[in-house]
Amino acid sequence: MRLALEQAARAKDLGEVPVGAVLLDASGQVIATGFNRTIADHDPTAHAEIVALRAAAREVQNYRLPGATLYVTLEPCAMCLGAMLHARLGRIVFAAADPKTGACGSVVNLLEHATLNHQTVLTSGILAEECGTYLRDFFKDRRGKTKQADPMDAT
Repeated sequence: MRLALEQAARAKDLGEVPVGAVLLDASGQVIATGFNRTIADHDPTAHAEIVALRAAAREVQNYRLPGATLYVTLEPCAMCLGAMLHARLGRIVFAAADPKTGACGSVVNLLEHATLNHQTVLTSGILAEECGTYLRDFFKDRRGKTKQADPMDAT
C-alpha cells in the first residue's frame, strides 16, 4: 500500500485527485502501477486502477490477470471494480472507504453477488487512516484555494 501512496502523490503533483494503485502478479511481483490521470488525459476512465490494469495487461500480453492483487488507496468505484472482475483479479486490497462512489460496500457492494462468474477476495482498511487523511487534506487544500480565488469573497 505504501507504493500505492507513492503513486497517489504523483497524481497530487499533477493536480489530480490523489489515488494510486499497484498491481502484483500471482507471485507477488509488481507488474504495473497507476495513478489518477482523468484531468491530464482528458479521460473519465483514467482512474488509478484502470491505468494500472491497462499497463499490466500490456506487460503480460493478456487482458486476464488471474491471481493478481491490486492495491489501491481508495475504495474502487463501480467502473473500476467491473474492470477488475473482467480481468479476473484474485484479490483487491483498498485503504480508505469511499462514501460517495465506493462499490465494495460503502455505497453498493458489487462483490456480494454470488451470480457473478468470477469471485474476487476483498481486503479493506490497510493504511485506511493515512490514505483517508491524505485525500481529506487534498480536498481541504483545494477548497481553500478555490475560496481564495473567488472574487466575490473580496466584497
